[in-house]
Amino acid sequence: MPKDAAGEHEPRACGAALTRAFSFLGKRWNGVLLATLLSGPAGYSELKRAVAGISDSVLSERLSELCKAGLVRRTVDEGPPVAVLYALTPAGSALLPALRELSTWAAENLSD
Repeated sequence: MPKDAAGEHEPRACGAALTRAFSFLGKRWNGVLLATLLSGPAGYSELKRAVAGISDSVLSERLSELCKAGLVRRTVDEGPPVAVLYALTPAGSALLPALRELSTWAAENLSD
């Protein structure tokens, strides 16, 4: 454990940024939705099919949160027919290496 100038042990602490990241990404479905969008833009119905078990209301809520956080962009094509697509922003795409590493770690270390 690191020591301060007086030779005392410093208290353990988790960085504020890491705490924020896990609070947000650890919220059920957020990480899964981001990972799903890594393969490209998708419409609401496509996301609903890709994320088994998510309800319509939760999917809508999570997509709104991800858009508000600046990780996902929602675009509307007035059509006809009207089409809504969700895509990762550059900030969302920057999560790709971390999500890949987490997936690899989970496959190797967590049992089903």
